Amino acid sequence: MIILGLTMVTFNQCAAQSQLIEAEEETVVTENLRYYLYYPKEYEEREADKFPLLLFLHGGGESGQELEALKTNGPPKLLAEGKQFPFLVLAPQHPHPKKWWNIRAVMELLETVVAENRVDPDRIYLSGLSRGGSAAWELVVQYPDTFAAMMVVCGMTPVPYAHWINKKMPIWVFHGALDKVIPVDHSEKMVAKLKEMGYPVIFTRYEDVAHNAWERAYTTEEVYSWFMDQKKQDE
Repeated sequence: MIILGLTMVTFNQCAAQSQLIEAEEETVVTENLRYYLYYPKEYEEREADKFPLLLFLHGGGESGQELEALKTNGPPKLLAEGKQFPFLVLAPQHPHPKKWWNIRAVMELLETVVAENRVDPDRIYLSGLSRGGSAAWELVVQYPDTFAAMMVVCGMTPVPYAHWINKKMPIWVFHGALDKVIPVDHSEKMVAKLKEMGYPVIFTRYEDVAHNAWERAYTTEEVYSWFMDQKKQDE
């Protein structure tokens, strides 16, 4: 009986071990991103110059819609209304209504646009609102050497990874105190953490605004002059 018991234990151990194998597979994930690309009026006139670029990521409401839906909020809305910017504006559309932004795909698009146009790589700016704001935070965490400055509106924040962000990159955060979709404490905790570590961060809290803080934030003219004052600084 003892021998039989030992045999069964040995067999069971071997069976369990045989189910653990080593393997490797190269995966390729593709994403179809439609986008708007705006050129400032001086772009063709100043053929020898490189220009700043603003990457804008929209919120969930425009995801999976017609491209025209991007013109309802943020810089694309202002452009549709006739506003002129001194930088290029790249505004991709997230194709999935109920998925997070694929930031690797966004980075591939950004790299392509930068390579094919006269873009100053030291003056690439980032902005996003709501779900796009959450993606903007993720981008500066995972690609800290890409952006010169970020303006983010009511996004979910990766507080535990705040220290991965380039410490010399200026950040301007906007949030509505009455936001019930992404509560303001997301931004408050992130801003507090960044300030604790000495990051150059500005926080604008709208006491009388809910989730749609972007309506006021993107009409703040000082934001765009603030962007133009920024140039990437490596840590």
